[in-house]
Amino acid sequence: MTMIRLYLSNDTSSRAAGTDRLVKAWENRPDVAIIRTSARGAFFLEPLVERDMPQGRMVWPQAKPDDLARILAGEGGTPVERIPFFAGQTRATFANFGVTRPLSPEDYVAHGGGEGLDRARGLSPDGILDELKRSQLRGRGGAAFPVWTKWKIAKETPADRKYVVANADEGDAGTYCDRMLMEGEPFRLIEGMLICALAIGAERGSIYCRQEYPAAARALQTAIAEAEQSGMLDCRGVTFKLDVFVGAGSYVCGEETALLESLQGRRGVVRAKPPYPAVAGLYGRPTVISNVLTFATVPGILAKGGDWYASMGTERSRGTIPLQIGGRVKQPGLVEIPFGATLGDVLDRFGGGMVPGATLKAVQVGGPLGSLFPESKLNIPICYDAFTEAGAILGHGGIVVFDDETDMVELARHFMAFTADESCGTCTPCRIGSVRAREVLDRILNGRTLPDDLALLADLSETMKTASLCALGARAPYPVLTAIEHFPKEFKR
Repeated sequence: MTMIRLYLSNDTSSRAAGTDRLVKAWENRPDVAIIRTSARGAFFLEPLVERDMPQGRMVWPQAKPDDLARILAGEGGTPVERIPFFAGQTRATFANFGVTRPLSPEDYVAHGGGEGLDRARGLSPDGILDELKRSQLRGRGGAAFPVWTKWKIAKETPADRKYVVANADEGDAGTYCDRMLMEGEPFRLIEGMLICALAIGAERGSIYCRQEYPAAARALQTAIAEAEQSGMLDCRGVTFKLDVFVGAGSYVCGEETALLESLQGRRGVVRAKPPYPAVAGLYGRPTVISNVLTFATVPGILAKGGDWYASMGTERSRGTIPLQIGGRVKQPGLVEIPFGATLGDVLDRFGGGMVPGATLKAVQVGGPLGSLFPESKLNIPICYDAFTEAGAILGHGGIVVFDDETDMVELARHFMAFTADESCGTCTPCRIGSVRAREVLDRILNGRTLPDDLALLADLSETMKTASLCALGARAPYPVLTAIEHFPKEFKR
């Protein structure tokens, strides 16, 4: 009897869409071998079943248990490269997704894993930094600081111990690429952290994983154990000590200094800067702290060269950006493309437009602190400069689409209430300003608007933007102000 291998994603989103149901229905078939892989990120196609055919990899979208007969017969499948959602992408960091088994070191190496680390081991620390400098990689967490500069500062700051910390506290609504990386290719994150350790001279590291990602935490712990056993964690004769720390659910711990406080066993509150973590971070020592996506991008740069990465994107936004499309679109999912496409183009080509019966009203990019764009502003290029000029942030690349049934006052109130709830309380502008702003929005929402309420909101917002200690307070006014700017009639009640 010929055994046919079927590939199904083991990603949390894929399992939520029903892949586990298919596995349960088919796992005892003697003619079927089920392989659990990372996810391709096309969540609108899940449960997605794949198999190898003479003409290449074929896929069966939105499969049901009784579809097995036609899948085994090879009927009705579509070549993966003919699906427009995949064909239009340029995947660098997510190139192996949907193909490899997440916890298989053999799969990882067979698809290029470890090549960046091998090259880094043959370079001096300055050689590693030079590749990053030529790549022009900027941090993918929000501030978009040049990665090589941060590493150089940590390398050149004398200390008896240095640290590498991955910020896996992916708290923005509509973002999930870090989770996908940790669940789908944890060795890539580990490799990126090891390259950083070689560059700055660190011997210890931590991955700060948000509490809501239990599957990711388990995958990381298993991958670290595999890496220890295989010798992957050897850094110039010293074994790199890496652990996983699970947070307690605080949004502000996504801010690097609050994260470091939590990692040290203290309350997660924001520190005043300077000094910056690259000089005095974890336990007062030089620490490179970056998000998962940033570290996971590094292995490809070392393997293929900084010039390869810099050849993609725009003049000041080099490389690719993973975008996570959600909300009222037909095709939610993860997209990786070079910087430079417009927001409207991305939503049309990859989001597939609005769900039937819905009309686009606004798009938010960058999580709950991101600005709102009406349809008339969707020609903005997805790059750091264009977003900065528009008073917006790319953040972690989360895109959420709202339809015409959305009450913009209620939405603005929701975002400001979120800030009030999640503020660490260290600085007055955020702690008090967010509460006062929420109260004003409550009045407007309930039809009890006072004559000066919009002026008061503008004044509060200016104070929060200029005087808050971190981005939580400084960015909180932007969704409110852009909602008022683009939908003023809704705030006159």
